Amino acid sequence: MPKDQHAPVTLKRSLRYRDLILYGIILIQPTAPMPVFGVIYQESRGHVVLAILLALVAMLFTAYSYGRMARAYPTGGSAFTYVGQELHPGLGYITGWCMAMDYILNPLICTIWCSKAAMNFVPGVPYFAWVLLFALLFTGLNLRGVETSARINAAVAAGLGVVIVLFVVAAIRYLIHTAIGSPAFFLDPLYNKATFSAPAVYRGTSIAVLTYIGFDGISTLSDEAHDPQKTIPRAIILTCLITGVLASIEVYLAQLVWPRGMAFPDLDTAYVAVAQRVGGVFLFAIMNGALLIATVGSGMASQLGAARLLFAMGQDGALPRSFFGSLNPVRRIPQNNVLLIGAIVLVGSLAMSYQLGTELLNYGALLAFMGVNVASAVLAWRSREPAFWVAIVFSLAGFIVCFFLWLNLGRTALWAGTIWACLGILLWLVRRKRIGSPLATEQG
Repeated sequence: MPKDQHAPVTLKRSLRYRDLILYGIILIQPTAPMPVFGVIYQESRGHVVLAILLALVAMLFTAYSYGRMARAYPTGGSAFTYVGQELHPGLGYITGWCMAMDYILNPLICTIWCSKAAMNFVPGVPYFAWVLLFALLFTGLNLRGVETSARINAAVAAGLGVVIVLFVVAAIRYLIHTAIGSPAFFLDPLYNKATFSAPAVYRGTSIAVLTYIGFDGISTLSDEAHDPQKTIPRAIILTCLITGVLASIEVYLAQLVWPRGMAFPDLDTAYVAVAQRVGGVFLFAIMNGALLIATVGSGMASQLGAARLLFAMGQDGALPRSFFGSLNPVRRIPQNNVLLIGAIVLVGSLAMSYQLGTELLNYGALLAFMGVNVASAVLAWRSREPAFWVAIVFSLAGFIVCFFLWLNLGRTALWAGTIWACLGILLWLVRRKRIGSPLATEQG
């Protein structure tokens, strides 16, 4: 009998360094800045590239902290785990609660964007009808247990890569055949004296954070990666860097070809209008269709991810177990949570704008990032590792930058997000009083 026959079954460590980077890029999506391009353009007064690059600085500091926490807790983790383990289970709970808002809002903004993109193809169908269609589509497929496979996700990412190449080629060709004028034309996307406003750029940067959302998902693969204490931190940082460079190129070219001051047909699908300007109806159809398909996949996956997060919180006792912690006995999915999120998506997509949904999502994300940065600083202080003060400085810098961007979110988003956070704290206190600690001590 082989001596390891009765050894516990564990996840296979099959993911190499390049696999982790590819996973991160697929998770974020190579076209990440395109759907939110118009909103950032409006809020930053035409300084989208600058906003993307400033957001990259914040994300690199935070990626550094995520890497350190993944090294300290090499089993699959998240902000919920890191904050709960290193700081306090209560703070971990609030972090998880704010992450739940992110997960719920992701399918909501996907539904809004898909509906707007579908109207580009069939403008005669009203917005309400498209919202109803996509909300029912996401919910119905998730109730049937339909999931997109890793191969499909990789194929979509490859297809989006082709679309990006087509756009870049078309944009460069357009610029070559356009009277450019002075060399200052090429600096205009980075800085325009007539429209520059530091508060506006900071506001745009707080929204541009959405471009990088998802890089932290790499930390959940620690159980399946080769030498995770080295590969996970490096993959997180490099994924952020690649995303920032690629996003900067995409929005830089878009700003060069779209005349400053010229209004977009629709702010939420502004990038599609830019594609039409450089490539005509052909590129418009390809860009609109590709982003629509990618966003449908993202909306489905994020709704199921939100349902699973609520299920995990229900199982841990953070939410009422009878509703949130139950599974459909046949399909073994958290059916109650899928239906609840579907209802929220339907109502929310009709009640709020794409921009407000984006800012609310970033509200929770930036809070989680702040928590991870503080946890990383505390870890460095406690461990007193060599040059621990460097880790403390980098981690606190990440906290300060994320806090600053959080303050620059819209007032409505700040109020709504704070109400959500307060509801979470109230729920924590009520359940703590009724049943003791509402969390099982395990945060993993």
